Amino acid sequence: MTDPIKVNYKKRVIILFAIWCCVLLALGVRLGWIMLVDGEEYSNRAVAQQTKDTELAANRGYIYDRNMKELAVNAPTYTVWVRPSELKEKGGRPGKMANLIASAMNGDPVQIAKSLQKESSLVRVAKNLDSDQADKIRKYIKDGRLPGVSIDESTRRYYPYGDFASCVIGHINDDGNGVAGLELFYNTYLSGMPGRVIRNTDSSGRPLFNGTERYYESENGLNLVLTIDEVLQHYLDTTLEEAYKETESNATMGICMNIETGEILAMGYYPSYDLNEPRIPTEEKELEAYEELETDEERVQYWNKMWRNFMVSDTYEPGSTFKLITTAIALEEGLTSTAESFFCDGAYQLYTDTFTCRYHGAETLTQALENSCNIVAITLGLRIGATKYYEYLDTLGFSGITRIDLPSETSAIMYNPEKMVPGELAAMTYGQGIAVTPIQLITAVAAIANGGDLVRPHVVAEVRDDDGQVIYKNNTDPVRKIFSEETSKEMCKIMQSVVDYGTGKNGYIPGYKIGGKTGTADAVIDGHYAAGKVFASFVAIAPSDDPQIITLIIADNPKGAHNAGTVVVPFVRDYLEDALTYLQVEPQYTDAEKQAIATSSVSVTNCTGHTVAEATQMLQAQGLKPVVTPNNNSDTSLEVVDQYPKAGDKAKSGSYVYIYTE
Repeated sequence: MTDPIKVNYKKRVIILFAIWCCVLLALGVRLGWIMLVDGEEYSNRAVAQQTKDTELAANRGYIYDRNMKELAVNAPTYTVWVRPSELKEKGGRPGKMANLIASAMNGDPVQIAKSLQKESSLVRVAKNLDSDQADKIRKYIKDGRLPGVSIDESTRRYYPYGDFASCVIGHINDDGNGVAGLELFYNTYLSGMPGRVIRNTDSSGRPLFNGTERYYESENGLNLVLTIDEVLQHYLDTTLEEAYKETESNATMGICMNIETGEILAMGYYPSYDLNEPRIPTEEKELEAYEELETDEERVQYWNKMWRNFMVSDTYEPGSTFKLITTAIALEEGLTSTAESFFCDGAYQLYTDTFTCRYHGAETLTQALENSCNIVAITLGLRIGATKYYEYLDTLGFSGITRIDLPSETSAIMYNPEKMVPGELAAMTYGQGIAVTPIQLITAVAAIANGGDLVRPHVVAEVRDDDGQVIYKNNTDPVRKIFSEETSKEMCKIMQSVVDYGTGKNGYIPGYKIGGKTGTADAVIDGHYAAGKVFASFVAIAPSDDPQIITLIIADNPKGAHNAGTVVVPFVRDYLEDALTYLQVEPQYTDAEKQAIATSSVSVTNCTGHTVAEATQMLQAQGLKPVVTPNNNSDTSLEVVDQYPKAGDKAKSGSYVYIYTE
């Protein structure tokens, strides 16, 4: 007889064995599936976990002025990293370590302590340290007081001249990408190609003993050689700052351009900002306004406005400077001549519109420009007609953009020619009812004065690699012919007459023939003319009998006097006098001018080898104005290594002398 207990026991064993076999079969199937079907995926995951891919940043390309003076360079900077797992293994105390790191870099120990306690294989504790700070931390690491801490060396962007040409050069963000100016427009050229280090590591990020390592070298960014001249730019920056403070304007701005090639020699805006501290205004009033901002949104709006380049990104009504364009078109079309006589009785009735002007009486075409007569401009514009007038504006570039190599360029705001009424055309002829960018205006006037050729303005001459090989070069050939040589010569004579006898007479410079045109136009705010608010401007060519440079300076809402001849022209004169001397344009003095200069000029003293404090005192004793460059260092004990004008050169009393330190 079979024992029932043994039978049940056998059944249980069989069932358990069957279950065990099923489990093993399932595990075998699963293992097979993992190895054969998902094997590649898991292999890739393993490789990813054991592989550390570190990007090697490329050195950003340098920016130089036309004479290869460094305007944007790369300075060494250091980043502090910590491996929390290694810190725990070696018994590191986060609080004590945070105090050591903070003392070396003048940082916040609380924030550093939080970083040290993060759960991650590698944590960045601090960045942008200088060499002295890094050396202190290295000493602590060597002493064993900072386990798990390491330092990486990289570079940061540095601008030696601080706020120099800030609206042109621009700056970069913390990720090394351009935010404004050339840094943004040429970011692809400047950035270079980052390299990589790929190595096998353990879970703590440490290299494996038998691991592999691959190194891909980074390619440095390309270098920009600008058309900007550092000396001419410093002259302009100084002039704009003085104009801003003396006229109490909202802002002052200016451009100096080679009239034949379109090369921008200087471009500035004041108040500006220090490129090394791009979020902090440099001008005292602006800094006070900035510190009153309460929200991040307000600060972002302020930064965007501060970084914006008005000369290419904003429009204004040019006022009477636009009469040069109206007159040039009329001369080119044979609709007037310098011999024609006009009569201005102070008003012009056009259907229901009445246009006013100062009473000038009988006047020639040249005298009409000297007097800045609205009536004559309207008369010429109506002769030209809307269709022909717009054809010229189009060829001069006002219907589009100049294609200058700066970001966010905008186009002019004009009436629709198909819907325009005669009154609107009349207003445009003297620069009202049309809004243009400063770069458009100076480019158009250059085409009038340089023989009739439209040129493309640009601020980069060449793009070069580290070996000096030219990779790209901007074309300086004329875009198209617009005016004849005869018209251009006539216009240059008219512009000179405006300075000699007209509204630009404060622009007279002994020994030089200067031509130009003033403009004072009501400012438009929210689509309406703002009472009492104006843009005062002066565009000038020099020398007028053989133009080499063209300069435009604008004051935004100057306080007190609004007339451009009083407000802006003297500053353009001062700038051109320095610029022409620097460019070695020989003056042609009359006997009376020679005698006056002999009594008012001094021989510049030699400042090199002296401290800034000593050089300043020496120059001021001569009645000269010293300007220290770079201007972002207040250390007056620095040695002067160069100067302009040079020692022994003649300089008019009250003129600037630039002294350079290391």
